Amino acid sequence: MAIAHAKPGEVVNVRPLAGRLATARSETLVKTHSLEVIRVVLPAGKEIARHDVPGEITVQCLEGNVEFRIADAKRELAVGDFLYLEGADEHSLRANVDSSLLVTILLEHKCSTAKHDV
Repeated sequence: MAIAHAKPGEVVNVRPLAGRLATARSETLVKTHSLEVIRVVLPAGKEIARHDVPGEITVQCLEGNVEFRIADAKRELAVGDFLYLEGADEHSLRANVDSSLLVTILLEHKCSTAKHDV
């Protein structure tokens, strides 16, 4: 059975899960050829090991608090904070408390296009 993703023009609720956060699971909201949007749910203490993705990503903290590590730098993301990473930036994260994040990944890489005379 295929996972249902949002269709173009469909409204998706990404408000904080509040009381449902403890039992919620991460879910992909949109996945196309060039874009993936995921609500990542992390219980307190949960870590996502160092990794990278080829495309650019954005991370917005919807609720909770996470420690985000980029190389040797540490950044704390609290509710309403937003972070941008270039493609291939190695990163890891750890939830300080139950948290949810909105993660957007650009799957299609930028291509340089030559200018042509018309």
